[in-house]
Amino acid sequence: MSAPAADAETFLAATDTLAALRPELSLLEAGILAGLHLGLAEDSRSFARIFGVEHALVLRAVEGLSAETLLTVTARDGRTQRTRYAASPAGSAVLTALAA
Repeated sequence: MSAPAADAETFLAATDTLAALRPELSLLEAGILAGLHLGLAEDSRSFARIFGVEHALVLRAVEGLSAETLLTVTARDGRTQRTRYAASPAGSAVLTALAA
């Protein structure tokens, strides 16, 4: 089994776990949290590029996670709208379930 396949499986398993723990989250929102937890992407543009998702959809999901107080927006580029984010204390608590 190759490393990228294992990484994809780990990402999908983390996304599924988060979606089961927090059913109010969309799969994209759960994926953003999983990607943050796994160190795959810490900004909206990188997540969109890595996973082949429209940047506007990622921005909308980041705003939703921010409204749910699971993410904290740390920086935003006014021209490109690239948004950098980190797990909030509530988001970190949710992500601890992945470490178990």
